[in-house]
Amino acid sequence: MTEQSGEFSGLAALVTGGASGIGLATARLLAARGARVAVLDRVQVDPESSGLYPVVADVTDDAAVRAAVAEAGGALGRLDILVNNAGIGAAGTVEDNGDDEWHRVLDVNVLGIVRTTRAALPLLRQAARDRGQAAIVNTCSVAATAGLPQRALYCASKGAVYSLTLAMAADHVAEGIRVNCVNPGTADTPWVSRLLDAAPDPAAERAALNARQPMGRLVSADEVAAAIAYLAGPLAGATTGTALAVDGGMQGLRVRPRPA
Repeated sequence: MTEQSGEFSGLAALVTGGASGIGLATARLLAARGARVAVLDRVQVDPESSGLYPVVADVTDDAAVRAAVAEAGGALGRLDILVNNAGIGAAGTVEDNGDDEWHRVLDVNVLGIVRTTRAALPLLRQAARDRGQAAIVNTCSVAATAGLPQRALYCASKGAVYSLTLAMAADHVAEGIRVNCVNPGTADTPWVSRLLDAAPDPAAERAALNARQPMGRLVSADEVAAAIAYLAGPLAGATTGTALAVDGGMQGLRVRPRPA
C-alpha cells in the first residue's frame, strides 16, 4: 500500500466488517483520502483490487480478533482510527426469536465492538500520545433511538451500541481518544438486498422502506461512509460522544406523506 496525500495522510485505520456495504465504502474512502487501511472481516478483501490490507477474523472470537488487530497494527505501522462496523440484522417482535438468536446478535453487534476495541486500545493510546488524538467510530443505527416494527432484537442491540459509545467516549476522552457513532437509516447494502429478496413482495417492501424515510429513498453506503470519515478525521478533533444521523430525516422529521 502506498501512502497518498490527503486529509488522512500519515494515518492508519482498521475497519471491521469491511468486505462489503458500509464497511467497504468506508475503507475505500479513507484510503482515497490518504490513510493506510486494513479491513477485518470473516472473508478476505482482495488486496490487489482494493489497495486495502486484509485480515480475517470473526468478531465473536476474541483470540482471533486480538491476532487480527495485532497483524493489522504491524502491517500499517500504527493505528490511529478504528471503525467498528461489523454487525448483523434480526427481524421479529420480542417473542419471535429464541435465546440463542438473542445471544448471537448481541455477541456480534455489541460484544464484537468490545472485543475489537479492547484489542486496539493500546495502539490507539500510542497514536494519541504521538499525534494528540485517535478516533473510534461505531456503526449504530436509527434503530437505537426510534421504535421500528418487527425489529425488537436489532433495536436492542443498537441501543446498546449507542449507550456503549457514550460510555467509551467518557472513559477515553482524557487519553485523547474520541469515540462517536453514526446512526444510518435503512441503507442500500447487500444485507438489505438479501432482506428484500426474502420478502413475499420485494418491490412493495422496498417501496415501504423508501417511504419510511422522509427523503423518499434508502441511504447509500457512500453517504454513511462520508459521515464516518468526518467523525474519524483530524478536523473533528473537538467531537466526541456524538451520534451523527444519516437517515434521510427519519429520526427527527415528521412530514406529510408524499402524494401517490
